[in-house]
Amino acid sequence: MSLPSTWPDSWLTRQVTAMLAAVQFLTRVPVPTYAVDADTARIALRRGIVYFPLVGLLIGGFTGGILLTAEQLWPPFIAVLLALAIEAMVTGAFHEDAVADFCDAFGGGWTRESILLILRDSRIGSFGTVGLGLALALRVTLLASLDDPKMILAASIGSSAWGRGVILLIMRSLAPVTDRDSLTKDVAQQITTREVIIGWSFVGVGMAPLMILAPGSVIGAMIATGIFVIGFVRYLDRKIGGVTGDCLGTACYTGQLIVLFAVTATLGSPA
Repeated sequence: MSLPSTWPDSWLTRQVTAMLAAVQFLTRVPVPTYAVDADTARIALRRGIVYFPLVGLLIGGFTGGILLTAEQLWPPFIAVLLALAIEAMVTGAFHEDAVADFCDAFGGGWTRESILLILRDSRIGSFGTVGLGLALALRVTLLASLDDPKMILAASIGSSAWGRGVILLIMRSLAPVTDRDSLTKDVAQQITTREVIIGWSFVGVGMAPLMILAPGSVIGAMIATGIFVIGFVRYLDRKIGGVTGDCLGTACYTGQLIVLFAVTATLGSPA
């Protein structure tokens, strides 16, 4: 299915195609075709960056809904595993793949050239296996530790939107690696502060339930994310002189874990 070719080139049309591009890029959900050639697709995706947190919000709501439904039949740990497995099918394990590639490259690469070479390798090594395994284990355990249905849904939505918002912060702070052809280089090199603000307005919507249920967790996540972004940007700049798609995916997953850590720490702290 494709969008009508007679659509006028209006602001609304551009926003619709940008949102569809974001959905298509971050998930495997079938959406109408919004572009007739590669250049049009890149332009639409470039505009769609601001909608990454909105797509994350929707993914988080879907995962949280599956989790709450599964908990009616199985123990929390099994329910979380099932929800994340279904989420991985919806997203194509997009960010999980990035975590594995990042860990392999920065764990096994000693020079800039070797890091970038490993990032191009689709195979997973020991660093990637351990890194991804630990990241998944943390997310499963943190989600399974929540017992209030409202908090589960709020944490799933908030963390998912927040992680995609972290992508925008990294894009704004560090340019893509210049001597490497990639989609990240095409769409991320011109991101502006205005776009970050627009994108984070969607993060605010996604975090609104947590602001009501556990405001301390939001404050904690803000502080931890600020520290992480500054340190991560400096590390990437020193190691490879820019950012790649796998780095952005890892930042997203880390952002999700930061929110979940903040929520569980807040709920587990003394009154």
